[in-house]
Amino acid sequence: MTPERFPLGAVLGLGITQIIGYGSLYYSFSILAPDMARDFEWSVEWVFGVLSAALLVGGLVAPWLGRWIDRFGAGRVMTFGSLVAAVALIGCALAPDRTTFTLTLIAVEVSANLVQYGAAFALLVQIGPATAQRSITYLTLIAGFASTIFWPITSALHAHLSWQSVYLVFAGLNLLVCLPIHAWLAHTATQRKKNGDAHKTTHAVAGSLSPDARKTGFVMMVTAFALQSLVGSAVLVHMVPLLSGLGLGASAALVGTLFGPAQVASRLINMVLGKGLPPLTLAIIAAALMALSGLVLAATSPATAGAMVFAVLFGFGNGLFSIVSGTLPLSLFGSEGYGRLQGKVMSARLIVSASAPFVFALAMSNLGTLASIVIISGIGAAAVAAFVLIGWVQRRR
Repeated sequence: MTPERFPLGAVLGLGITQIIGYGSLYYSFSILAPDMARDFEWSVEWVFGVLSAALLVGGLVAPWLGRWIDRFGAGRVMTFGSLVAAVALIGCALAPDRTTFTLTLIAVEVSANLVQYGAAFALLVQIGPATAQRSITYLTLIAGFASTIFWPITSALHAHLSWQSVYLVFAGLNLLVCLPIHAWLAHTATQRKKNGDAHKTTHAVAGSLSPDARKTGFVMMVTAFALQSLVGSAVLVHMVPLLSGLGLGASAALVGTLFGPAQVASRLINMVLGKGLPPLTLAIIAAALMALSGLVLAATSPATAGAMVFAVLFGFGNGLFSIVSGTLPLSLFGSEGYGRLQGKVMSARLIVSASAPFVFALAMSNLGTLASIVIISGIGAAAVAAFVLIGWVQRRR
């Protein structure tokens, strides 16, 4: 059996589409939301409530999307997803009333599941199972720049264009840039599969969990991922208000800017120094860093230095979490049925993420900012415990 080549072209192509996918379908929303609220005579909170509902629907349909990925191939699903994303963005831009806007925003978030990490990781597994863990690491490093690139791009466009026109521009990017790349990758995956079948050079990856341990391991993994998603979503949406509520004042926004570079730095460090680390060990480290960051913030507030350490630790943990969300399922359960597995994981993560911003806001208003961040750290610690239990089940079986 010949060694499997690293799919550099696929990683670079997906890097471009992930930056556009996350930037246009997710990160741009917070910048455009105030004008959306004004045009539809809503409060900004209601607009974000619509986004939460859209994320919830996206989570509910994710298991079906995962099965489509296994059945039709991730490349074809992502190609179709780029088309749906473009149409949905156009629909949002042209929405004449609140009901149409809500429905089209739901379509945007459903299309996001078709083109973002879950589908991209599955495509890398289908193109090259044996190199998929390294491919996923490189991809998350590139895609980590999505917020860094699209926040200023969205702001610059919005300075001259309405939010509707910005969405039309982003629809064009999904249609004219992402769709052709995904179509090319779909063709590449099909050709590799044909060549692999013809020359018997496929490199399927077997999972490390034994069959009798898989059900328990899956429950623990999904639980840990859902808890980490809750922590990540709650903190990221409320990062600046959270820091301001702890007394940081004007420096809160400055501290918040450390998160993005720390997230990218963690992926770069892992790529260079963490090649030999098992995905389960990396998952424990990621969850521990996110839990520890909250404790540091609670113990040192309102000190700016402590808040900076919090932002860096949280960024490190969240950056590594993006990697293990793709590599851990592959390591534990193998490449067979990976799309379906990712669909189930995405569903749990998105459903929890949709409720997290509202629940955390409620906690801060009723329990106080300090108590809320301690609770968040406790939830992060529970994710660490779930990952540790997977290791225990792995060794015991």
